Amino acid sequence: MYEWIIIGGGIHGCTLATSLLKSGKIKKEEMLIIDPHSGPLERWKERTERIQMPFLRSPSVHHIDVSPFSLEKYAKTTQYDKPFYGYYDRPSLDLFNEHATSVLKEANLQDVWRQTKVMQVSKQNPFWEIETEDQHIYYAKNSVIAIGNNDLNYPSWGENMSSGFHLFDPALNMQSIKPPLLIVGGGITAAHAAISLSHRFPGEVTLITRHPFRIHDFDSDPGWLGPKYLSAYSKIKDYDERRKMIQQARHRGSIPSELYNRLLHLKKHENLFMIQSEIETACSESNVFMTREAKKLRPATVLFATGFKASLSNQSWLLNLIAKENLICANCGYPIVEESLEWCPHLFVMGPLAELEIGPASRNIIGARKAAERIIKSIS
Repeated sequence: MYEWIIIGGGIHGCTLATSLLKSGKIKKEEMLIIDPHSGPLERWKERTERIQMPFLRSPSVHHIDVSPFSLEKYAKTTQYDKPFYGYYDRPSLDLFNEHATSVLKEANLQDVWRQTKVMQVSKQNPFWEIETEDQHIYYAKNSVIAIGNNDLNYPSWGENMSSGFHLFDPALNMQSIKPPLLIVGGGITAAHAAISLSHRFPGEVTLITRHPFRIHDFDSDPGWLGPKYLSAYSKIKDYDERRKMIQQARHRGSIPSELYNRLLHLKKHENLFMIQSEIETACSESNVFMTREAKKLRPATVLFATGFKASLSNQSWLLNLIAKENLICANCGYPIVEESLEWCPHLFVMGPLAELEIGPASRNIIGARKAAERIIKSIS
């Protein structure tokens, strides 16, 4: 039996695990992390490597360790020529990952890792019973659901295309893609991918966006990280209204200005072509695509940088848990939780599942830090 079982070993799960151990309130032997990947942050590293993201969008104080200045202190011990970028000291991806690896190694998180999938979660008073794909059953006093929604989102015309691949499809082999390429999307994933692939295939990459580029330093105003906006937000008891506020606050499909300038530079030198339009008709057999302005495109490969579905994760164990334990959800399908992020006694949530309480930054690295702080604070 464990004191804490964390379902999900990405940024959120690892941030909480590190915080729990460094709080001194539990021992390593009292914790378990369940995740389908072989090690911590594997999916994060795979996705950021795939789009060749050089720097994070978030500032240096957003990372998985407890001390806000841990990453800056770590950078001083390294040999990076440019560890940070811009006014907000945004860390290089390599530095961020190297620092995270050192934090996780110090906490010995690999020792509490179980590579498997959750099949069922149920309450067996006074413990949580978690059954996994490898036919093990684990018991915990406290459980934390720290998962995202990994259901890939496609435009209606893009599903079931033989030449089309979502950039975050684990089955996609980036080394085998063939030009000319059509990248669909206008957000930060699309921008990074377009820049990277334009260097690899100059003049053979087209980026198509539905809307003009939305330029923002962050994907929500920094005021949402503190009392400036959260004080009023926390007083609102209508969760439909909270959802509207989140949707209005989040700069979906936006990119920071330096990425936009890099795209314009590539376009100017004809290493990248950009179109603001939508695909009106698509013939996957002949790989002919027509925009609404009747511009014909003939890519060999279509890459979708269209994110994930906005709905609650459809994992069956989660849906069954909600039904069996009568867990309260808002009309949007997301959990209604306590300030401590408890969905019900001793069951906590993080990431997207916590956003009706944490706010629009809940999915981000800072959201992981804020969630960990609340959960740690609630421990007696």
